[in-house]
Amino acid sequence: MAAAWAQWEHVTKVDPDKPLHDGDSYVDIADIGTDAIIIGGTTNVTEARVQPILDALSSTEIPIFVEPTYRPTLFHNEALSGYLLPIVLNANDPLWITGAHHEWVRSSDLEWKAVHPEAYIVLNPASSVATYTQADCDLDVDDVVAYAELAEQILGQDIVYLEYSGTLGNPAVVAATRNALSSAQLFYGGGIHDYDSAYEMANVADTVIVGDVLHEAGIETVEETVRGARDAKHES
Repeated sequence: MAAAWAQWEHVTKVDPDKPLHDGDSYVDIADIGTDAIIIGGTTNVTEARVQPILDALSSTEIPIFVEPTYRPTLFHNEALSGYLLPIVLNANDPLWITGAHHEWVRSSDLEWKAVHPEAYIVLNPASSVATYTQADCDLDVDDVVAYAELAEQILGQDIVYLEYSGTLGNPAVVAATRNALSSAQLFYGGGIHDYDSAYEMANVADTVIVGDVLHEAGIETVEETVRGARDAKHES
């Protein structure tokens, strides 16, 4: 059976700590052609913030995943497909490698078939996620590739996530990372804000993740990024 994300080309990430753009609604996101919705952010992935979003999306049919972070909570909603659990490989704070995960496992009755780890490599030193995780972002392409290979070949990860968080990454680094992977899916997130940036990054990653632009510019702009990702995949 293929993994849920095997055919994802474009994913929209909803930050529960940020409001939507004026006039937008959560249910509208499911109608723009994105392959899945991830609810997640660096802070405040809490029941009070997430549950209303899940409730608003309860009638949608596309996959919806929660990306829990510190002190993660289990959510109960028929719309929820499962959890994508970040493991930040280049974090200097072990909380983000095994600490929060250990607490979640210890204190929760997890349904393991719904939990899928993501091997994160954080690459923007100015981002909130880099600050929170104390990530070592001073990495060259060989470092990034080595982390990706470590994730796949040693840790057995099915998802490697390059997180540039708010800035557009280096396409050559992304391409080299994808070329180094045998079967893991390469997610890319960071700085995708229009058709062209989505097209560029979809050419070098398996799946592009669009987040900030949803909250800053709105659903119509996200729809442009869907078209860019689709065109890159189907023209190549």
